[in-house]
Amino acid sequence: MGSSSSTTTSSQQSQNGFGTATAPTVQSIINQLNPLIANSGTTAAENGAISQLTANGQAGNPYAPAIGNAATTLLNGGNATAEVPGLRQNLSTLNGTLAPYVDPNYSTITSAPVQAALQQVKDDVTNQVNGQFAAAGRAGSGMNTQTLARGIAQGEAPIILNQANTDTANRMAAANTLFGAGNTTANAITGMNQQGVANSQAGISAANDALTANNWGPQSVIAAQELAKSIPSQNLGVLAQLGIPLAGLNMTRSGTGTQDTTYNPSLLSDITQLGGLFSSGAGGTSAAAGLGQAAAGAGSGILGLLSLL
Repeated sequence: MGSSSSTTTSSQQSQNGFGTATAPTVQSIINQLNPLIANSGTTAAENGAISQLTANGQAGNPYAPAIGNAATTLLNGGNATAEVPGLRQNLSTLNGTLAPYVDPNYSTITSAPVQAALQQVKDDVTNQVNGQFAAAGRAGSGMNTQTLARGIAQGEAPIILNQANTDTANRMAAANTLFGAGNTTANAITGMNQQGVANSQAGISAANDALTANNWGPQSVIAAQELAKSIPSQNLGVLAQLGIPLAGLNMTRSGTGTQDTTYNPSLLSDITQLGGLFSSGAGGTSAAAGLGQAAAGAGSGILGLLSLL
């Protein structure tokens, strides 16, 4: 649509009013803005939610003590090395138990079982050899003595040699057992120490979490109180964008000067459309719902209106 303009010079006091055509619509908007401004604070539901948030914040994070205890435990190693003394004691006990077996002088030749076996061989050989020489009428002869000694030696030698080999095998087994146990114990202790270091490093992160948990309460209180201030501020900001330009339409001016007046036929349509946003006919159920649809319903025409005001 087109528009027309004119220039006038006047020395009389002038009143820049709403105009006959737009006055009802503009006045209707202002009438609905006033109660909205009065009620721009927080609602009862919002106050209840903010109070609950504040109470929760003042109570503090219920998990903060547990997080703090976990952080302290981790910083101290998390009890990862608690079993080290037990491992060392086990190794010491094993050393004491196997000490006789790893002694270079260890031998079981003189033990009762081996000596009994040797005596049995000696008795058997003696009876057999002496019996044979007695039957031949040569008992007590030099050959009898030689044959007896050789027989006993031949009978006892395998027993003594076998036991010596067994003793050597036992010493080697005991030494290998101690060597393996020592390595196992050392590796276990090293792993525990490394786990203790890892736990200490994890404790640094847990300590930060504990601090965050301790700060959660006051930060929540601040956030809730800021919310209580920001909701009315935002509501008033929206209403001020509409109310202040409309209030300026009724200002009184005086003096002499030249005024350029531009008439835009779409102005009345824009104001009428803006007024419709404050009624259920604009698709909302209240003035507040109409405000929520202002940008989509009025379009660029509203922006043109506000720029002219």
